[in-house]
Formats: sequence, C-alpha cells, structure tokens
Amino acid sequence: MKNIKHLIGCGLAVASLVSVPCLTAQARDLKVGLSVSLSGPNSSIGVPYSKGLKAGLAYQDQVEGRKIQLIVLDDGSDPSTAGRNARKLVNEDKVDVLIGTSGVPSAIAMAQVGRDAGVPMIGVTPISVDPAKNPWVMTVAQPTQLMVDAVVDRMSKDGVKTVGYIGFSDAWGDLVHDALAKASGKAGIQVVDDERYARSDASVMGQVLRLLSKRPDAVMTGGAGTPGALPFLALAERGYRGKVYGQHGLINADFVRVVGAAGNGAIMPTGPVIVAEQLPDDYPTKKIALEFRDIYQKVNHEPTTDAFSAYAFDGWLVFLDAARRAMDKTGAEPGTPAFRTALRDAIFSTKELVGTHGVYNLKPGELTGVDARARVIVELQDGRWKLAP
Repeated sequence: MKNIKHLIGCGLAVASLVSVPCLTAQARDLKVGLSVSLSGPNSSIGVPYSKGLKAGLAYQDQVEGRKIQLIVLDDGSDPSTAGRNARKLVNEDKVDVLIGTSGVPSAIAMAQVGRDAGVPMIGVTPISVDPAKNPWVMTVAQPTQLMVDAVVDRMSKDGVKTVGYIGFSDAWGDLVHDALAKASGKAGIQVVDDERYARSDASVMGQVLRLLSKRPDAVMTGGAGTPGALPFLALAERGYRGKVYGQHGLINADFVRVVGAAGNGAIMPTGPVIVAEQLPDDYPTKKIALEFRDIYQKVNHEPTTDAFSAYAFDGWLVFLDAARRAMDKTGAEPGTPAFRTALRDAIFSTKELVGTHGVYNLKPGELTGVDARARVIVELQDGRWKLAP
C-alpha cells in the first residue's frame, strides 16, 4: 500500500507514514476517509480530488460542534489497493463515510467494502454498480449517459452521420461507449468503430489508423486525465480534420497541457463550474462555484482549472448537509453503526442541495441525483475552456 497518510482536522495538516492523532480532537469527532490516486496514471485526477477536499475542509470543518477529521490514503491508481485502503479506513480508522476515488474500477472496489461494512460512500467518479445490490453508495459525478446525450445532441447539430470511438479498455471506456451507442442510435448516428487502449499505453497510433480506415465523420473519445490526450495527439499527427468530441473525464489541467494544440476545437460536456464566470448570473450553481474557486485558491495557493476538485468539494457539501440532518434526527454518536446508517439515510434524502456541478436531489435506489442543470458544452480554444452556445 502506498502508505502516504494525511490527518487533517483541528486546523492541523499532518503527513507521515504512521497515524498521528489530532491532539485537540474530542472523542466522537466525525471521520471522513478518502482513498484517491496521488500517484500512478490516475494521479492527474486524484491530486485535484485531494485538493478539492482540502478546500472543503477549509470551507467548513465541523458539524453541529463536532470537528471533522479527514484521513487521506494514496491508492496508487490500483483498484486492489483502493479496496485495501477502504478496509483500513473502515476497520482501523473507524470512518463514518468513505469518499473516492480516481477511476471507475477503484471506485467499485471501495463501494464493495462500504457495502459489506455498512459505511456510506460518496463517489466522486461515475460508478457502475446496481443500487439495488449496494444501497450504501452514491456519486456526485454526473451520469455518463446524461453527459454523452449532450455530446450526441451536439453531433446532430454539427451534421455528424458516422462516428468512430476510441476509449479506455476498462470500465470507464465501457461506460462512455455504451452511452454513445444508446444515444447515437436514437439520433440516427452510426458508430462505425470501437477501439480501446490501456491507461498506461504510450501510443494509440495503431488504434487510430484502424479507426481512420473507417472514414468516420467524427471521433468520440472515452479516456480521462492525462492518458485521455493520446487519441487527440495521434489524430492530429495523422492530419485528421473531422470533429473530435470528448466527455467530462477530460476536464483537467494536465489533459490541456499534454494535448496542446491537438486539442483545439475539441468539444465536450462538463459541469458548469469549469466556466462559472461565463454563466449567466441567475444560473443556480454560479454563486457557490465562484465561492469554491476563491477558497480553493486560498488553501492550495493556485487557481483551480479542473472539474475534479469541484466533484470532491460537492461530495463534502453532500456529507456536511447529511451529517447535520442525521445528528438532528437521531442523536446517534459518530463512529457507531447507528450513525452510519442514519448518515446513509440522510444522504439519500438530500433535496435541492446546490453544488458547484449541479443541484443534488437523492433518493434510495438511485446512484446520482443531478439533472440537466449539471451539464454545459464547452470547446477547448488555445488551452482555455469556452462555453459553447
């Protein structure tokens, strides 16, 4: 296990190879466990998640007078490690809620641990689990279908009739492909190829050559973070002139840096936080999005340029709201099975909670709770995201 551990609470931030207790913490403080990819191929996503939660803790570090301890573990972009981290957080650290992680396979591994232990989990990435079989997990990330529907609608307006697909050879690649197939069928757009690559691959030229041999009008990509830039780079190298579309897994600074000029004109959906200053003043998420940007800048000493840190912040908002209601309703003590159950029930009764990515309404039996207010279409222009009409 990558045993980098952070205990954040009581105004302190401690990083060490062993657990260091917060000396001024009182018994029965709230404990939040985050397993995230601080290293490995998913770190371009995981590091923003951890910074987003740091901003969340600075935004509010207690509920009903109870201090919050945030415990962060590195899963090294490995699903097995993510599962082990979750078990440690539950069994040794006795957390009240799990938050994580970077990548669908790792999030699924964490969700299984949460279910077995009776600990609620707030996902920050789309999670492909059956809520009927795991009623302990939800995600603040927009459903992949909601986002891809917006892309396909844009394809239709752009006159696209055929599209080739290239994405990860894992659960995220499957989620994007399946959403594309469903939406494109309804729109009368034909998916003419399905190419895959591993997150650790250094090149996708072979896949791109096969894809281009099908002569698609456009290309849809199903990657995320830094490795998500590979198809754009290969397409540009081959001189492809058609439209290239992406999805919300690509909205981060490392992708923009790596893709460079090859990403110019790329169109993809994202949560409205990424273009908050470009939104009309009456957009429901604009106020909290701008507040998030300010506090992120203060605690991380840099501006936020990605969507992932804001997912983590929204997860923190969901936790704060649910923890308050769980305490008010039951009086159960943090650290007990009764409180974790009450917290789970409170999470799944969230109503009109305004976050940076959307407005959350949750109920049992559903993984997500956002609607069309949680998506906008953006275009990458010279390294900046621009709100597309």
